[in-house]
Formats: sequence, C-alpha cells, structure tokens
Amino acid sequence: MSGRERIQVPKPRSMPQKRATLVAALDIGSSKIACMIARMRPCPPNEALRGRSHAIELIGYSQIQSSGVKAGAVVDLNACEQAVRQAVALAERMANVRVESVILSLSAGRLHGQLIEATADIRGGSVSQSDVTRITSTGMHHATPDGRSALHVLPVSYSLDGVKGIRDPRGMVARQFGVDMNVVTAEATAARNLMLVVQRCHLDIEAMAASPYVASLSVLTDDDTDLGAAVVDLGAGTTTIATYSGGRFVHASGFALGGQHITMDLARGLGACIADAERIKTLYGTVLAGGSDARELMQVPAAGDQERGAPHVVSRATITNIVRQRAEEIFEMVRDRLADSPFASEPRAGVVLTGGGAHLTGLSELASQILGRTVRVGRPLGFGRLPVEAKSASFAVTTGLLVYPQFLHLEHVEPRHARQLRTGTGGYFGKVGQWLREGF
Repeated sequence: MSGRERIQVPKPRSMPQKRATLVAALDIGSSKIACMIARMRPCPPNEALRGRSHAIELIGYSQIQSSGVKAGAVVDLNACEQAVRQAVALAERMANVRVESVILSLSAGRLHGQLIEATADIRGGSVSQSDVTRITSTGMHHATPDGRSALHVLPVSYSLDGVKGIRDPRGMVARQFGVDMNVVTAEATAARNLMLVVQRCHLDIEAMAASPYVASLSVLTDDDTDLGAAVVDLGAGTTTIATYSGGRFVHASGFALGGQHITMDLARGLGACIADAERIKTLYGTVLAGGSDARELMQVPAAGDQERGAPHVVSRATITNIVRQRAEEIFEMVRDRLADSPFASEPRAGVVLTGGGAHLTGLSELASQILGRTVRVGRPLGFGRLPVEAKSASFAVTTGLLVYPQFLHLEHVEPRHARQLRTGTGGYFGKVGQWLREGF
C-alpha cells in the first residue's frame, strides 16, 4: 500500500423493506468474541425506536474467550483466526444455518469523528442527488488523512446560500450548496488486520462499523438522541465514545484504556496472577468505599507457585483504592473528550455506559461525579429471544451490529467499485457477501 492510499471499509446495501432476511454480527474484542445470527422481519414503526424497520429475532449466539487481540487490535493472526472460527461455528450450530458474511465492529485504531463542512456551487440551478453525492464524497476524502479508513460519513444538516439547517435540499434552488457531516475514521492498519482475520475464515465482510456507534443504536431511545447523549463503551482494552446532538450522531473518539488495565493494576498491586486479579475484580471490584472496608480482610494467592507460596492478606479498602484510581483516570479522559465535542453544548444530555466495564459496582455514580452528568448503564432495547447473559451492557456492540443495517440509509456510501479494500499483496478481500441481501 502506498503511503498516500486511503481505504474505505465496506458497507452493505440497505435492508430489504418488505421481506425477511438474515444478519450475522461479529464482535472481536480484547476479552471476548461474540457472534449473533438473527432473523430480521419487517415490522410497524415503534414510537420509542422510530428508526427500526425490522424486528430482530435472535436464532444463533455464541461467546468465547478472545485470543490474539490486544486493545481491540489483532496482534496474533493465527490465534485470532482460530477463535473467530470457533465463535462463528458455535453460532451456526445453534441457528442451523451457514454464515457467509458478517457485519464487523471496530474499537481499535484511535477512533475519531469530526464535524466538517463542504460547499460547492450548484451546476444546474437546483440541488440534485448527484450534487449531494459529489460534495459529500469530496468532504469525506478531505477528512480522511493518509493511513486512516473512513468508517462512517453521516450528513448532519445542509445549507443553501449560507442558510443552515436544511433537512433535505434535493430539488431546492440555490447558487451554493453545503453539507455539514460527521466523518468517523480509524487507523487503516487496525481495520485491515481485523478484516484479514475474517477473510482467513472464508467469510465475506458486509460492513465494518465503529463500536460506540453501533452500541448507541442498541441502547438509546429516540428521546435520548433528541435531548443529546453520549455512549461510553467500556471494553477490556479500549474505551470508545459516541455522542449525539439534536438527534444526530455528531462525534466519536476512543483511547486504549479499559477493564484489562484495572485487572493488571490489581495483579501488580496485590502481587497476584492475572487470572486471580480478574476474579477479584469480578467478585469484589467496586469504586465505592465502605466504612468497614479497612477491617474486611481477604486472602489473595501469591503469583507464581501458588501451592507453596503463602497467600497475601489484603483489605477491601486496598482493592477499592486500586480499582477507583484507574476508573477515575478513564473517566477524566472521557470528560476531556466530551468537552471537545458538541456534547458539551447540550445541558440536558446524559451519559450511557456500555461494555463489560459498565458492570463494575458504583461506576455510574463515580462517572456522574466526574462528568457532571446523569449516568446510567445501557442495555439492548427491542430484541426478542435474547439469552439472559446477552441482555446486559456487555453485548451492546454485538446487538447493535444487528440494528446497524437499518440505519445505513442515513450514511453516505461510496460506489462499491470505488471502495474495494486492497490487501498488502495488491489483491482484494473478495466479493461482498450475498447473505444480507438475499431474503430468508
């Protein structure tokens, strides 16, 4: 790949409006890999979830421990490939179907969204669809630096001769036309390697989407987006953010800190192995200090030869202090990123936590103190037949991938011949899968 080559990841076609179809979602995270297969059936409008055109019925599901992934990025192709194969096979067996293509999430690659404005003179007097496509495409390429991939290009509003706030400019008369858009990009290397893993599993990639954006599609109602909201997805290796203003997705960001860093802090601070530190975090991890924590003691097996080494005795206060320090650091970084986004100008906007890290006891209260906003833990909305463990914030991204095709019509999508993703050898990742586009 030349230093100046820009890559745009694949996008599926819009959902068929009058017939059922199947969709497969694949979330490759630092701690777990989850695969969901769902039957999508056309449904009447839902007042709370107006953007959804299809009811989602889960028919296949799996989650396994991740391998070969660190901070959301692939670090071992072979290990990650084997884990993905296992996860997809388990979901296929439950659904009794064969997966040909998947919709994939991305949390690595320093996600970044920026609002930009692109303007141009109108050639024919009135705004045509070709004008919208031409100017939006120009803005997208301008906002996608070398070495980064455009994940989402979402027009927020349009302007005609400087008059802003136009919802649909097509057919209107003007001399100059402009579009304000949110362009979300990620490092191309992170996207390419994640896609390479899936290709090695002989699967086509219907689309790749930013993790916090699809999480928001799963857990936010229309009221949330209209009033303004920020979804903070707390993964094992990354924390990613999607913000909404005036009903529109307007910003995204992320950084490589997450729940695994709390685990590593506990392992170092308590002198425990990583597996024991993870167990302690899960069972006893909290950011809320109690009056008796200093007197409540527990034994922690020593790292290394646990059979001969004497266990450590630590207080709950010690554990809480270690967990809280890292959690405070994460939310101070979230606060700084929210301050640089349109979210800062939405006084009634709240924050919704998703991801495995959202289950840490007291985290929403701590986040509210640091961010100065109302904070709640989000859960998937509007899904049928979800297993109990998938009804939690941990599966907001995976379930959101199933919702994502229903919102594709909001995005600017380049023609498929213009956005095939080249591999490092100059070949292509293969044809785009037919599965999503074929009726079930």
